[in-house]
Amino acid sequence: MIIYLTDDMGYGDLGCYGNPIIETPAIDKLASEGVLLTDCHSAGTVCSPSRAGLLTGRNPYRSGIYYLQGYHGAHLQNSEITMAEMLKSAGYETAFMGKWHLSRLKQTAKAKEPNPGDQGFDYWFASTHNAYEGPKNFTKFIRNGSAVGEVDGWYCDVLTEEATDWLSNKRDKDKPFLLIVSTHEPHAPLSPPEEYSNVYNNSSVDSLERTIKYGGVDRPEYDISKNKKEYYGTISQLDNAFANLMKTVDQENLKANTMVIFTSDNGPEHPVNLEESKGEWEAPTRDFCFGTPGNFRGMKRYPYEGGHRVPGIIRYPGKIPAGISSNELVVATDFLTTISKLAKVDLPSDISLDGTDAFSAFLGQKTTREKSYLWVFPTHEDTYFRMPHMAMRYEDYTLLGWLPEKLEHNTLMQWMKSSLPVKFSLYDLSKDPEQKNDLAASQPEMADKLKALMLEHWKEIRDEGPDWKKLNK
Repeated sequence: MIIYLTDDMGYGDLGCYGNPIIETPAIDKLASEGVLLTDCHSAGTVCSPSRAGLLTGRNPYRSGIYYLQGYHGAHLQNSEITMAEMLKSAGYETAFMGKWHLSRLKQTAKAKEPNPGDQGFDYWFASTHNAYEGPKNFTKFIRNGSAVGEVDGWYCDVLTEEATDWLSNKRDKDKPFLLIVSTHEPHAPLSPPEEYSNVYNNSSVDSLERTIKYGGVDRPEYDISKNKKEYYGTISQLDNAFANLMKTVDQENLKANTMVIFTSDNGPEHPVNLEESKGEWEAPTRDFCFGTPGNFRGMKRYPYEGGHRVPGIIRYPGKIPAGISSNELVVATDFLTTISKLAKVDLPSDISLDGTDAFSAFLGQKTTREKSYLWVFPTHEDTYFRMPHMAMRYEDYTLLGWLPEKLEHNTLMQWMKSSLPVKFSLYDLSKDPEQKNDLAASQPEMADKLKALMLEHWKEIRDEGPDWKKLNK
């Protein structure tokens, strides 16, 4: 089993999802050999929550991953049971490559947080979070607890080399396996090789780029068009890295019996106006971000659809028909439950899970979902004051909720842990994917029904999550 997790890739960034510019032949081929999910969602709207939800099958707020790893000391605790631990108990060999973003990997005498090895991975080659220094010749990889030093090459290519070496030479070939490859790309900063970016430096691309949508999110007034070739080139470079990994799968005769899941951790990043960025480190680098959520509203961080509806492609020859599409709702928290059934291993017991067995969705069939899913982003900053704090799906409807204004004397943790949504909007995604027509007033019965569900669900998740301020005293 292979999970290939990209970083900040938008729903509309691939050829198989309708992008008219970016060439992604390897990923498109994967879609032609399996199922393309049109209603696939990350577990969160930013990096750390999304990754926690995928690994645990739980809404990340249950685990206390409210924002990014390290915020008030937040990390994935040892008490959480991951997909790797679950499969390892059934005899699987497990490996993790790439961006971890769930704990500090460089330990100190005062800080010992669980690393991938503590969370069930037999072999790991990882970095704590983003490649802030740039994706080329990265210096902060750690392999099985030991610093690696500078590596030669780009992040996604280095991961491919490490993953192919593990598949070919290091794993026990008598055991089933779980391999997670978690790229930095296409997260900013971006600097792909010119052989990829130069493909997109022409007037045809300039013309097509005018047709691309960016979730209705304001972009800088100044001209950043010269940067688009870097983003498009990065996606093509990523596609080539994925192609090389799939070649190794073929060479090792693993294709027929290996499920491959390709997805993203959240929606695409968007540039910010430098005057509004408050000196954020990423402001200049984010001007290279040309990812698109397709026709959906919002981008990374936003609980609107564009913040969490992501590519989802699954190939499993002999079990999933080739070349089909599915419009059933699938959330990354479903992967753990689905995999447990396929691997015939018991789910973690005595804990609250938020996923469902979604294998029928992989076949293009209806799924049964016992409870709605809730995406949350607890911002209170002026930059995002128009953004809702949470979204909940119910069939084709999505309900958005806003928490009350944070009082100045309250910490973010106090505000979030004591608040319930007080403002709502309702959309029918089957008719309004851009979320332009608020139905809360015209469909009050549906709005009231979903408000009650959201309040109940949010309070349960919120109250289960730890208060890091208290834990770290």
